[in-house]
Amino acid sequence: MVKINVLEKFSLFTEYWSPKIVGELNSQYVKLAKLKGEFVWHKHVHEDELFMVIKGSLTIEFRDKTMIINENEFIIVPQGTEHKPIAEEEVWVLLFEPKGTINTGDTISVFTKEKLEEL
Repeated sequence: MVKINVLEKFSLFTEYWSPKIVGELNSQYVKLAKLKGEFVWHKHVHEDELFMVIKGSLTIEFRDKTMIINENEFIIVPQGTEHKPIAEEEVWVLLFEPKGTINTGDTISVFTKEKLEEL
């Protein structure tokens, strides 16, 4: 067992859209990411995805609506749901995803990270 200080882990990196692994439970990774700007439209065919906003305000566009997730709120995006995260200002998020989840899902782009760094 290891105690993790989330704020301390966020202080260890600066790059955007590059999730970092900070824990593992039940075949899922706990990841931290800093976001800024627009991501790409994508979906995860086989995985649900949890976004918890630690700092800032995250907009997620869906094909039929837009949702804003503020600090201390989270959203679970169901598998197969197309979405595009947007961060007008820097946003810090905690993610829960199955180990094999690629950050850009079914879309390959400059944001795709297949090998994640562990902090």
